[in-house]
Amino acid sequence: MIKVGVLGAKGRMGSEVCRTVEAAADLELAAAVDIGDARDPLAGCDVVVDFTHPGVVMDNLRWCLEHGRSAVVGTSGFGEARLAEVRGWLGELGNPPSARALIVPNFSIGAVLMMYFAAKAAPFFESAEIIELHHAAKADAPSGTATRTASLIAQARATAGLGQPPDATVSEVAGARGATLDGVRVHSVRLAGLLAHQEVLLGGHGEILTIRHDSMDRSSFMPGVLLAVRGAGSLPPGLTVGLDGMLGLS
Repeated sequence: MIKVGVLGAKGRMGSEVCRTVEAAADLELAAAVDIGDARDPLAGCDVVVDFTHPGVVMDNLRWCLEHGRSAVVGTSGFGEARLAEVRGWLGELGNPPSARALIVPNFSIGAVLMMYFAAKAAPFFESAEIIELHHAAKADAPSGTATRTASLIAQARATAGLGQPPDATVSEVAGARGATLDGVRVHSVRLAGLLAHQEVLLGGHGEILTIRHDSMDRSSFMPGVLLAVRGAGSLPPGLTVGLDGMLGLS
């Protein structure tokens, strides 16, 4: 039986995780912690799942690592700077064998495959842009999924020896061409009625490849959460990003 703690237990994603853990025969919801609660109950958990807020997640993650807990993080906001900070913490702590941090940009299996396919296709196309669309209550932009996708596309293009995508824009209203992450343009849409959606647009000579993923309900993330919780203890110590390895994609 794996003892699971949830940070952000009363939020939209956290409460869904709590229900999913309680329904799993091999898991025990040992601690449900939210704003204002002490984190002490998490010390008895094997795995701590964080679905909180970009403003507090780093403090939560550091606490987990300092207490030797395996942390599975679904909270957004993890660009390269934050990932480097986590690696620095692990170094300061002496890379304890019990401290594992699994940062997951998106728990949807379809979204993981979307990112994987985009990276595989990117070297074959001259242009690449990302459009991510989320509900209006999302706190950060671009999304963690878009940030991760841009990084993977950029790595694939660099390995293939591709330069910057062509763009003749010389005059623009600020923000009209989106944000630039690792040389890839990313456009964020926030709209009531949406949940989580992303398109990767790859353009070449006379053709366009569109790779799109849509999460229609938060239940779409739960198979990935279960995969992460069950597999976290088997990960190598330190930092792991994404579910790719657990799905046999890397």
